[in-house]
Amino acid sequence: QVQLVESGGGLVQPGGSLRLSCAASGSILTIYAMGWYRQAPGKQRELVAAITSGGSTNYAGPVKGRFTISRDNAKNTVYLQMNSLKPEDTAVYYCYASVQVATTRDYWGQGTQVTVSS
Repeated sequence: QVQLVESGGGLVQPGGSLRLSCAASGSILTIYAMGWYRQAPGKQRELVAAITSGGSTNYAGPVKGRFTISRDNAKNTVYLQMNSLKPEDTAVYYCYASVQVATTRDYWGQGTQVTVSS
């Protein structure tokens, strides 16, 4: 079994910064892509950023230039540095990882709330 545990969410003022972390643990052979989605109230879950095992990254348009995704393969951990936060960034943020155990499938974290408000 694989578990993803997120941390780092909270309340921040507009223009502020937060750093999210997500650590994977369990019977992991290989982790391929890792990333973050978010879901705001009344909206569909959307991709925020993703990173391959080789370090290639992909960002959603609204966060380009403000968010940075990175990973530490030795720690099976993915990070999301969020700068210049806006109220529209308010959402529950979910990390995911494409993990090979016996077979390869996606696993999800429990979600962490990010609220941007003055």
